[in-house]
Amino acid sequence: MTEQAQALLKLLDLETIDRDLYRGARDPEAHGRIFGGQVVAQALMAASRTVDPERKAHSLHAYFVRPGDDARPVIYYVERDRDGGSFSNRRVVAKQGGETILNMIASFHIEEEGLQHQEEMPDVPDPEDLRSDAEIAPELTHLPEGFRAFMQRERGVELRRVSTDALYGKKTAPEQQMWFRLKAATPDDPAVSRAVLAYASDFALLGTAMLPHGLHWTNKGLRSASIDHAVWMHADPPVGEWLLYAMDSGWSGGARGHARGRIFTRDGVLVATTAQEGLIRYKPG
Repeated sequence: MTEQAQALLKLLDLETIDRDLYRGARDPEAHGRIFGGQVVAQALMAASRTVDPERKAHSLHAYFVRPGDDARPVIYYVERDRDGGSFSNRRVVAKQGGETILNMIASFHIEEEGLQHQEEMPDVPDPEDLRSDAEIAPELTHLPEGFRAFMQRERGVELRRVSTDALYGKKTAPEQQMWFRLKAATPDDPAVSRAVLAYASDFALLGTAMLPHGLHWTNKGLRSASIDHAVWMHADPPVGEWLLYAMDSGWSGGARGHARGRIFTRDGVLVATTAQEGLIRYKPG
């Protein structure tokens, strides 16, 4: 396990303040606005703490209400809406300074047998044939130095992009793929593995809606932010192994963009599906 992966798992180990009340630590390496995936992952962990371990998170729907401040921890309030015969439902409110920064609903389900089908995984190069962000960054001299430094920073989750066209401002079809993995063995606790997947599911998703326009979030005059985020989890994700995140966008307009994602294991098992809508305002010049 790398030091960065250990730090990420520590972020997911919430402090219990009281019944259904938790504190999520801040990321000491981050500065400015909290990464949305971190808040979603911590909120999911808070909800998971209130559910029988035999019931696993199968879906979450989150709304980002305000930007979070990386300088402070986040407090998570959990409401136990229902525990039925096979499903449990939880609401989570994440707050800083008494103000809501995220609302989330999560549903949990016992494991059952049922009908099965899934779509096929896209045919893409293996992760070993691709370069990491840290290896690509020195070539991106046209991008701000701060962004290149961010790409080179050691992180608990490693990314390898199938295509780097978006980093060069090229207009492409609204689809992209990347491999990712936790730089550690898959956690023994399925709730933690699903939280890690929720964390990584926020990487690059909204940017897919910018690809046909040749835009990247470092462009001057561009303002982008996630509005809502949804994840459906179909199986326990082996997050310590390479997972393929295949993303596409079917629409943008009205200063918003929408994107969808599918997460596959290396041998083609679909373990999660995602969707996100976000703000995209662009005023060049």
